[in-house]
Amino acid sequence: MLLNLHVKNFALIDEADLDFGEGLNIFTGETGAGKSILIDSVNAALGSRVRGDVIQTGADAAYVELVFSVTEEEKKQALQERGVSTEYDCILVSRKIMDGRSVHKINDETVTSAKVRQVTELLLDLHGQHEHQSLLHKQKHLEILDQFAAEAADRCKREVEEAFARYQACKHRWQEFQLDPELRRREMDFLQYEIQEMEAAAIQPGETEELEQQYRRFLNRKKIADSMAAVMGELGDEARDGAVERISRAVRDLRDATALDASLVDYCSQLETVEDLLSGLMRELVQYQEDLIYDPVEFRQVEERLDLLHRLESKYGGSYEAMEQALYEKKFKFEEWNDYELHKINAEESFAEAETLLKEVCERLTVLRKDASTGLAEAIKKGLTDLNFPNVEFSIHFEALFDYTKQGLDCVEFMISTNSGERQKPLGQVASGGELSRIMLAIKALLSDKDQIPTLIFDEIDTGISGRTAQKVSEKLHEIAKHRQVLCITHLPQIAAMADRHFSIEKCMEAGKTHTNVHILEEDAAVSELARLLGGAEITETVYQNAIEMKELARRTKNH
Repeated sequence: MLLNLHVKNFALIDEADLDFGEGLNIFTGETGAGKSILIDSVNAALGSRVRGDVIQTGADAAYVELVFSVTEEEKKQALQERGVSTEYDCILVSRKIMDGRSVHKINDETVTSAKVRQVTELLLDLHGQHEHQSLLHKQKHLEILDQFAAEAADRCKREVEEAFARYQACKHRWQEFQLDPELRRREMDFLQYEIQEMEAAAIQPGETEELEQQYRRFLNRKKIADSMAAVMGELGDEARDGAVERISRAVRDLRDATALDASLVDYCSQLETVEDLLSGLMRELVQYQEDLIYDPVEFRQVEERLDLLHRLESKYGGSYEAMEQALYEKKFKFEEWNDYELHKINAEESFAEAETLLKEVCERLTVLRKDASTGLAEAIKKGLTDLNFPNVEFSIHFEALFDYTKQGLDCVEFMISTNSGERQKPLGQVASGGELSRIMLAIKALLSDKDQIPTLIFDEIDTGISGRTAQKVSEKLHEIAKHRQVLCITHLPQIAAMADRHFSIEKCMEAGKTHTNVHILEEDAAVSELARLLGGAEITETVYQNAIEMKELARRTKNH
């Protein structure tokens, strides 16, 4: 359950801290008061993209925080499998939105937006204002059916995805062996040229790095030579009393002293070690100076070799390892095409086996879906009857696709008839906006029971409905709210009257600046808000009494 929403510096909301309860939490307000901003803030916390202008003018960042209560052991286990601790029976999800970047956190641990969505999909389902329009697309129908059939069909769906991936790979390989002989000959000639080019280069591991080091040394040889001359002068120039000569004299003097005082033996040994180290260093530096002699022929050879290596590495993958892999693959492909007929037969057999397996698992998935479709259609029909579709008929129509997909071979479409005597037609051809809203509500209620999602948010699910239908929708929301927490933004007094908690969203001006405020309504204030929804600009005594009566009717309906 969603316990708390905290919003700060988000669009027109300076700061809002809202505590939600069980049952039906209703939000009402004038058009343009900022109801959509509240939903946008929740969506932001859930990992959706946000515009840069959501940060309030003058603020450094916007902040949204959701606190969820999690007490069911099954839900805790599912969250722990996603790497989220539920030690304190609650989860804190937050997002800080700054200019050009955002920081998502779960329980104070920084996470990606993908991780947030993966976790919160177990806790909350948000139905946006225009989501019911997705019912116009048949792909959405298949998605809904698969959600309903998840327990029975999930394993088979994974098998279809795996079989489809293998089918695609085998198909691609089979297509490679459909070249005409002349094109195959040209391809083999080109492969042979590339293989010979790489083999002739005979590149060794680490060669590029070694040559680049030599090349840099050639380019910097003057500076290096001057530095080395200075070093050698300090260490070994006898005319300038170099360090090596001075250390040698010190060793001789200390030996003479050691003959007179045996306690100096260790010091003499240490100084002799220094002399040996310096002498060895001098020999190596002399050798380095000799190797530093500039040879224009050698420099040109290094430069040409580096050009060749860079060109080949750029052409075949960017590194020695990538070139080795490319050479292996090209040799393998050349050998395959050299023995073309045998490999062609093998590819055709593998493709046929993959297609047979894919066809088999797709057919099994179709059977599972068709079995589930009967229960789904009946459940949706019952839900629609509860939502004032008294004569509705509903079914799910199956067609086979022309080609395989990773979802199988099924194209499903919802069919509906809302009037007696009319034949069923595709949902998108006959349903109005208000009917689509009610159908989506019925589906959401059905799937939330299936998925055990504890919190449902509906943003204006009442679009396009009124009168008796609005009353039915309010009763349906109340029924859902008996088992799930529901947050609902609405314009309809019939729905608002059913609220277990009623929040008002208002836009106001303070110091020349526009703000959106959200606050909870007590009983009298809730009745006044109902009267506003009923009466509009002028609230008469009759309208107010109607609001009281509507609230009392809602109370009796909930207690029934």
